[in-house]
Amino acid sequence: MKPEYDLSKMQKRPNPFAKQLKKQVTLSVGIDVIEYFQIMAQEEGISYEELINLYLQDCVSSGRKLSVK
Repeated sequence: MKPEYDLSKMQKRPNPFAKQLKKQVTLSVGIDVIEYFQIMAQEEGISYEELINLYLQDCVSSGRKLSVK
């Protein structure tokens, strides 16, 4: 590190992205569901975990509800 950077003088400030952080959870998901998202994710060039997160985030933002009957 360059000597002109004196980090001891930095002031603390709240993380502006704290509300956007993710929380790791464990879910039991069917093998067919994982395989479906893995294939889709490979086509999109992202991880299947990120694809699942994007899908669930879309459900949240659109207020989509599942009919469980």
